[in-house]
Amino acid sequence: MTQAKKGGSPAHAASVEPCNRCWVEVDFAAVRHNVAAIREHVGPGFGVMAVVKTNAYGHGMEDLAKELRYLVEMFGVANVTEALHLRRVAPDSPILILGPALPEEREAIVQNEFIPVVSSVAEAKEYAALLDKNEDGSPAAFLQVHLKVDTGMGRIGVWWEDAVEAANTIDDIPGIRLWGVATHLPSAEEDADFTTEQLTCWERLVAEIRIAGLELPVVHALNSAGAIRYAGRQGQPNEPGSRTGDMVRAGLMLYGCSPIPEFQPRLRPVLTWKSRIVLIRDVPAGRSVSYGRTYVTPGPMRIATVAVGYGDGYQRHLSNTGAEVLVAGRRCAVLGRVTMDQIMVDITGLDQAQIGSEVVLIGRQGDQGIPVTELAAKAGTIPYEIFTAISSRVTRRFLTE
Repeated sequence: MTQAKKGGSPAHAASVEPCNRCWVEVDFAAVRHNVAAIREHVGPGFGVMAVVKTNAYGHGMEDLAKELRYLVEMFGVANVTEALHLRRVAPDSPILILGPALPEEREAIVQNEFIPVVSSVAEAKEYAALLDKNEDGSPAAFLQVHLKVDTGMGRIGVWWEDAVEAANTIDDIPGIRLWGVATHLPSAEEDADFTTEQLTCWERLVAEIRIAGLELPVVHALNSAGAIRYAGRQGQPNEPGSRTGDMVRAGLMLYGCSPIPEFQPRLRPVLTWKSRIVLIRDVPAGRSVSYGRTYVTPGPMRIATVAVGYGDGYQRHLSNTGAEVLVAGRRCAVLGRVTMDQIMVDITGLDQAQIGSEVVLIGRQGDQGIPVTELAAKAGTIPYEIFTAISSRVTRRFLTE
């Protein structure tokens, strides 16, 4: 072992593997399984768009995309920055930018042949103005766009009442090809009556646009919850013959978490989140634990300090909610408030626990498991937020077998 010289600096810095402290394991076999399960469920009439925005829901976009690029028909990202990162590892894959672009971002979208979602005729015209021109002023190239239609989400898109006229106008813009239309379901997992009504409106609109003479190679409405419940005939879950679209946007379900509980057994969780015990102390009765003194030991306890906190994405909202972790295959309660870098855990009577012991925050250990849905419920949030909040200082380790 290299020693630091007295009064000086070390001859060289020792190497430390960062994933030995706090890390997630991303299981590629589970990803492949989930893609196959999605295809089996929705049937051969649907392609699959892998939604990999927000670092693939915290799973690691670039590494995951390398695995997915030959398994799906298209990728979906939130913005051009994500698209540029994705292009490095999926050079031949169609990349749809799901959110509106700022004016200064549009040129990069055109130059890299990404597919933007547009919410108005004016937006499509602004893209057309950026296309290279021939000497006679005609477009030297074409840009594919998807028109977003607002059928009830209230976020982006042209209003459904104006959709047919907008689609025809956009398709007539020189240099622009209306390659697809899309809508979004705001409550597919909660409100069957509204969603059925929404999809009825959507199917009628798509039919009217096609009657007007537009081909629409890609039509997509179904997110994960929608794909699970409405990939069948209109309003009838899981039956063939639907015209809700010809592509599903697989987000949460791709990562092995179902927004519809009864579908969960068909998926495999992709992510396991782990940390390690960094300190163990025997704590007498009457001692307070963590900020605010919100927990006081009722008797003598053995308490482990674990190397994870809200700076890693383990949310402060999990403080004093009954949240648990797994140590040596046993559920152990999180005590007091979550701090930026550490949590305290009750390991009283758990003789196997020692400094360096592995701690599972999300995932399985032995016969026990803590699903992301459990953590989300105790934090008063949703699995999407738990996944995407896992910070960049948490190492991603990818399991290829």
